[in-house]
Amino acid sequence: MYYTRKIQEDVIVGLRNNPVTAIIGPRQVGKTSLAKHIIGELEIDSIYLDLERPSDLLKLENAEWFLSQQKGKLICLDEIQRKEDLFPLIRSLVDEWGGNGHFLILGSASRQMIKQSSESLAGRISYKEMSPFLYSELNLEITVEDYLVKGGFPRSILVEDNQASFEWREDFITTFLERDLLFWSGFSTQTMRRLWQMLAFVNSQIVNYEVFSKSLGISPGTVKNYIDLLASTFMLSLLPPYAGNTRKRLVKRPKVYLNDTGIVHSLLGIVDFNQLVGSPALGGSWETLVLMNLKGHFSKADFSFYRTSNGAEMDIVMRFMDKVYAIECKVNQQPKLTRGAWNAIEDIKPDYTFIVAPVKESWSVKEGVDVVSIDDLIERITK
Repeated sequence: MYYTRKIQEDVIVGLRNNPVTAIIGPRQVGKTSLAKHIIGELEIDSIYLDLERPSDLLKLENAEWFLSQQKGKLICLDEIQRKEDLFPLIRSLVDEWGGNGHFLILGSASRQMIKQSSESLAGRISYKEMSPFLYSELNLEITVEDYLVKGGFPRSILVEDNQASFEWREDFITTFLERDLLFWSGFSTQTMRRLWQMLAFVNSQIVNYEVFSKSLGISPGTVKNYIDLLASTFMLSLLPPYAGNTRKRLVKRPKVYLNDTGIVHSLLGIVDFNQLVGSPALGGSWETLVLMNLKGHFSKADFSFYRTSNGAEMDIVMRFMDKVYAIECKVNQQPKLTRGAWNAIEDIKPDYTFIVAPVKESWSVKEGVDVVSIDDLIERITK
């Protein structure tokens, strides 16, 4: 069964309006399935090359000759970061051919891909970032509890057995560490695994490079390099502190989030919902679920968090379409705001405040402050 992805229409628009469209995102997130579905739906004459397949790489031994013969087709190049020297050639070909919709490139390593393409394809490429499944994309066929535990990677969430899902995510982590990590030099597999597990324990909290440095026996700068690598491969995100107009003394360090709750739980050894409910990770995982779904639905919004030295705090502050939303994440079904959250609302003065909880129905706390489900949150902001 194919599940329609939210970015599908954005990719189609990108193909119509740009010579090159790039779908970027983590491995195993569904980029290839999306690309092939779009090609089939639009009935585009196309050629698909997987640059991790030796037989496809051989076709590009003489890339200029081979690709120049594909004029008039949509050329789909999967795992483009494996052959960075193609970018100047792609620029030359699209300039020669004119028009749009020549290349659809897929990549799971944004650091080098963006560096190369920004130099070679400036003004010719449109980027579309694909996340693990958003909850709305699963057509309500998956419970929010399963989605929270297993995360959004297709091969994790679409299997019914919790243990099978857990084992797939463990294999995913091992593959990243033992194969993908080798793509970069200067990184230790063992150190990265230890750091990744430490990050899972502090998921949704303020990042502290010095604490990691002491625990791992490496410099704070090296810790930052490791975290940057995880971010550049879409494994984590750093949420910056609020930068709006306020006279309050604000926390200046970012918060760190692993980009998929299922990966968090694998790193922590949490297999099912019963284990998660009894774990200190529950609150951070729910906050991660909310943030990643907001980012997936509102990619052009600005996100931050609010925290002052005197205890005022709001989990997520979102600026979108000239409005400011204060969003607090609570994991109980009768959620209440703390004094610190009410103080943050007074400081930020948002247009709306939402308390996002695992509830079936939404209700109003007071004017401008509502308790909502994850589905209702997306719907309210979309209106």
